[in-house]
Amino acid sequence: MTSPYGLEGRAAIVTGASRGIGLAVAEALVAAGAHVCVTARDAEDVARAAAELGGIGLAGSVADPAHLRALTGLALREFGRIDLVVNNAGTNEPYGPLMAVDPDRWRDAFAVNVEAPLRLVQHAWRAWMGEHGGAVVNVCTEGAGHVGPHVGAYGTSKAALLHLTRQLAGELAPAVRVNSVSPGLVRTDMARFVWEGAEEELSAGLPLGRLGTPEDIARAVVWLASDAAEWVTGADLLVDGGTRVRTAYASPGYAVHDRLRSQVPPHP
Repeated sequence: MTSPYGLEGRAAIVTGASRGIGLAVAEALVAAGAHVCVTARDAEDVARAAAELGGIGLAGSVADPAHLRALTGLALREFGRIDLVVNNAGTNEPYGPLMAVDPDRWRDAFAVNVEAPLRLVQHAWRAWMGEHGGAVVNVCTEGAGHVGPHVGAYGTSKAALLHLTRQLAGELAPAVRVNSVSPGLVRTDMARFVWEGAEEELSAGLPLGRLGTPEDIARAVVWLASDAAEWVTGADLLVDGGTRVRTAYASPGYAVHDRLRSQVPPHP
């Protein structure tokens, strides 16, 4: 059966793709007919994911400019094209009140969450997209639109990524569409410290009654990357189970913020 998305034979680079949202996105792209090149920091995880997907992979940190250059070169050599870029890799470090944050660690957050997406899009543009077109989807966060306890570096860097998305959408049109997806709380390892042991309570506070899954986000990413969204650019698609409209819902509080105040993520 032909996929309705028009992605057959297209080539995609997906960062942070060895697990969670990134892996789900890569799986959904493959199901829609695309070829995928995946990256993440752990070499064994990348090799496993690439093998499962029938694609290719290269381990490394997206904060390393040389890695992004090599990743783009690999995709172009193997696939002969780069039609899609999904910037999913991210970090929630440094975690804690901003007055306690080491400015050097703050720069690390921006290197991963903002600088790396820009560099990868630059490489893809120069290698293929500038002449042939394509689509970019950046994974932001529902939290980019408001403040929360202990996530100042994460939220601020993701807000910058949201603005970068819009800026690139204007600059790269009409050849390349650039959009973002902003997830709410999703059951990933990165967010495990928030939801583990409190899933029922957290779900009860959401209008749609459950936490998100990586597949929820993947479906949104694939739609934005596909021809089905060919007249959409500069948009941010909120996939949050109703988090932004919870004040009109029966829940009186926001349990996510309570968890952020009381829990600490494990260090990578």
